[in-house]
Amino acid sequence: MIRYIAKRVLMMIPVLLGVTLLIFTLLYFADGDPARNLMGADATEEEIQELRAEWGLDDPYLVRYGRYLKQLLIDHDLGTSYVTKQNISTEIISRFKVTFWVAIESTVLALVFGTVLGIIAATHQNTWMDNSSMVAALVGASMPGFWIGLVLSIIFALKLRVLPASGWGTFAQTILPSLSLAITSAGTLARQTRSSMLEVIRQDYIVTAKAKGVSQFKVVYVHALRNALIPIVTSAGMQLSWLIGGAVVTETVFSIPGLGMYMVTAINQRDYPVIQGSVLYMAFAFSIVMLLVDILYAFIDPRIKAKYKNAKKA
Repeated sequence: MIRYIAKRVLMMIPVLLGVTLLIFTLLYFADGDPARNLMGADATEEEIQELRAEWGLDDPYLVRYGRYLKQLLIDHDLGTSYVTKQNISTEIISRFKVTFWVAIESTVLALVFGTVLGIIAATHQNTWMDNSSMVAALVGASMPGFWIGLVLSIIFALKLRVLPASGWGTFAQTILPSLSLAITSAGTLARQTRSSMLEVIRQDYIVTAKAKGVSQFKVVYVHALRNALIPIVTSAGMQLSWLIGGAVVTETVFSIPGLGMYMVTAINQRDYPVIQGSVLYMAFAFSIVMLLVDILYAFIDPRIKAKYKNAKKA
C-alpha cells in the first residue's frame, strides 16, 4: 500500500509540470498586455516598456518559462502579484480556508441528499418514487450553479429576509452558497447512486441475504451500499476537487473572498502570476483529493487491499 501511494505521488510530478507548461503557454500567447493594463491609458509608451522590462515580459518564451520553473522548483515560490504586490502563496493560503469550508459543507450536503435520493430510487425501481427522485435529480444537475444561487438569494435574502445574500464571516453567510453548490452535485450523485445500487442489488449474494431473512435495512445499507460506494466516492471526490479549486461563479455571485473570486479578479486585471499560481494550486488540490479517494477504495472494498498485498508477495 505504501508503495502504491508513493507511486501515485510520483505520478503527480509530471502532471503538475504539464499544467505549468500549458497555462504558461496559454498566457504567453494570450491577448492583452499586463503592463499596459496596470499603467492605464494615460501612461506613455516609455513607461509601459520600462515596466515590461522590469517584469521580464520582453524576454523570449524559453527564458521566461525557465525562470518560472526555477522560481517554483528551487525557490518554492509562486511569485508576486503584479497588481497588489503581495506574495501569491500567502494570498492563496488565506483564501483557501474560505473555499475549503464552502467545499466541505456543500459536498457533505450533496452526499447526504444525493445518496439518500439515489437509494430511494434504486429500491423502488419503476415506481412513482423512482420517477420523482430521478426527475428531481435531473433538474438539480441541469440547473447552472449561478442561477440556483440567484434564485436562493431572491427567496431567502430578499423575500423572506432570513439569510444574508453576500459576504463572509458568519455561519449564516455560508448556507446559501453551500446549498447552491450542493443542489447541482446532489443531482449528479443521486443518479450515480441509483445506477450503482441497481447493479449491486441484482447480485446473487443480495438475493441470498434476502432469502435468509436478513432485514431490508441491513441488506440495503450494509451489504448493497458498501459494495456500491466506489463509483459514488469517485464522483464525490471529483466534485470536492472542483469545489476546493474554487467555485468561481458561485463565489462571484455571493461575493465570497475565496480562490474563485481571487482568480476571476486576476483574469480581469491580466495578473499572470496570480492566474498561473491559482491554476497550479487547483491541479495540486485535484491530485491530492483523487489520491485520497484511491486510498479510501481499499477501506471500502477489502478485495482492493488484498490485491495490493498479493501483488507485493508476488
